[in-house]
Amino acid sequence: MVLGILLTACKHHSQFTVADVLKRSPQLEEVLNAYQNDSLKRLAAEFLLENLPYYYSYEEEQIKGHLKVYELYGLGKYSLEEVQDSVRKLYGGWGQFAGLNTISDLDISPDYLIQNIEWAFKVWHEQPWGKNVTFRDFCEYILPYRIKDELLKPWREEIYDKYNPMLDAIRELPEAEDPLFVAQVLLDSVSRDKSYFSSSLGHGPHVGPDVVKWSSGNCRELTDKLVYIFRAVGIPCGCDFMHLRGDGNVAHYWNFVLDKYGDSSTMYEKKKIIPVRDFFGTRSKIYRQTFSLNRSMQEKNRGEIEDLHPSFRYPCFQDVTRMYSGKNTRTFTILKEKYLRNISDNDIVYLCGASHMEWKPLAWAYPAEEGTTYEGVAGGVVFQLAVYESNTLVAITAPFLLSKETGGVYFFETSDEMEEVKLLNKYSQLFESFPQRMVGGVFEGSNRPDFSVKDTLFMVKENPLRLHNVALLDNTKSYRYVRYYGPNNSYCNVSEVGFYEALADTCVLKGKVIGTPNGEDGDQTHDYTNVYDGDPYTSFNYKLPTGGWAGIDLGRPCSIKKIVYTPRNRDNYIRKGDSYELFYSAEGKWVSVDRQIAASDSLLYTVPKGTLLYLKNHTRGIDERIFEYVDGSQKYL
Repeated sequence: MVLGILLTACKHHSQFTVADVLKRSPQLEEVLNAYQNDSLKRLAAEFLLENLPYYYSYEEEQIKGHLKVYELYGLGKYSLEEVQDSVRKLYGGWGQFAGLNTISDLDISPDYLIQNIEWAFKVWHEQPWGKNVTFRDFCEYILPYRIKDELLKPWREEIYDKYNPMLDAIRELPEAEDPLFVAQVLLDSVSRDKSYFSSSLGHGPHVGPDVVKWSSGNCRELTDKLVYIFRAVGIPCGCDFMHLRGDGNVAHYWNFVLDKYGDSSTMYEKKKIIPVRDFFGTRSKIYRQTFSLNRSMQEKNRGEIEDLHPSFRYPCFQDVTRMYSGKNTRTFTILKEKYLRNISDNDIVYLCGASHMEWKPLAWAYPAEEGTTYEGVAGGVVFQLAVYESNTLVAITAPFLLSKETGGVYFFETSDEMEEVKLLNKYSQLFESFPQRMVGGVFEGSNRPDFSVKDTLFMVKENPLRLHNVALLDNTKSYRYVRYYGPNNSYCNVSEVGFYEALADTCVLKGKVIGTPNGEDGDQTHDYTNVYDGDPYTSFNYKLPTGGWAGIDLGRPCSIKKIVYTPRNRDNYIRKGDSYELFYSAEGKWVSVDRQIAASDSLLYTVPKGTLLYLKNHTRGIDERIFEYVDGSQKYL
């Protein structure tokens, strides 16, 4: 972060006043002078000025390629891989942001700030819902001229001109005095815009206000889009986030808006606004992004600012976990007897979550006599405590699970007892909607090509667990036509199906592939013919949610004794021929069990019982996650 000359002044926690900012950037006195006769606007200007030191952007020339990816991907004409290849040819190496030159907001144009303040006050005062937005909320969630580290450019007027007319029809309604009501109305319109989402995006600087027209990125960019739109029309809106999803390897972002009472909020997810208590998914710590520095959090630091992990040195966010989790928010203590090493009372101890094989800080505290206590933490998440030394987090405990139901703590400690584990995948199938879409699907046989008379050979009753799932049949009839018929709202998602005449057969029955085609109105790269092409990584995605099927005209009646099927998938099952390595956690470190080449769609290892595990594919892919082995199966955490 760039703090310029101000750091040489040096306040202990690098908290700066308006006077400090003006000493470094005297040209900004012009902003205050503009509001000598307007006390409220002057207070707003002071709010922005005292927080300027915590913001910066990059030189535009350095991130042109980065921004071009979002622009081209937002056209909806190219895959992300095509866009990235094109940008790589145009701009050479890109995507590396360490060491780039930064431009401190201390060098911001006074005119830019004044224009921003004028527009923010305009929408606050002219809109009927503005009367129920407090000045404090206005400063944090309408007034800010930027979100994070995007390029600075004027944005309010253009976005206002596009979206404010969408509210004309409801502006005179009594309900329009509630910003929450207005937000839902506007969201209904905005949600009709086509967005181009990819979890592979979202790394590097924020895109900036152009994200409103490009509408591409991951959850971070699509959250930014709504922040720009809502603030441009005077709706108090911002971003809530998790440094790590409770059961995932990456951060997660979503929007919130404030209602007419200001002390309650709602959040945006799945194109609707819902109460924060209805937020779904596993979480540990949830923070709310603010423009202002969280001075009270920073002041808890007893040492120098550099003693803190970079994530918490300049916290422009507030802890809102309790708002989301209510009574399920826990306070717990990890006793010193669980520490793997001695630490001093002045060592900052970080509560860390798992990101692949690394641990990322989510909160921090100082140890007390009995141990380290953390407040306001949601359960159901695996943590590990660590200290920050020489720019590295060093584990001081074994991983542990905080129970969501009881608040109890369970440590994953190595045991002398060994067990054999059978591994079928490397990533949680709860994140995969595709296998779930096969539940209720049926395999059918008929001697009529239209299946007007048919028999059910097998119904899928639970999520397929592996790449090759086998159904053994005691069927005695013969059928010329066989098919897989997808359940309602499944888009007939399936990757591969094989029908066999005998249990011992290894050669699949062949014939003419038949089914419901996507045609001109569907994605022909995911047509029904993929189901019988012998490739478990191509799949069928029918153009309609219901009614799709894929089958074979065998040319003769055959008795079906075995069916092998593969759900549509993202290649996270065990793949034959790939190189895998299993690790288990011991003494705060990952220990390798063995590296082996998969000979089938499963792997066998022997590990200490009860330990935390991680399976790495050295051949391909990035989706991997910590898990435990319980009752003969993998349980991802």
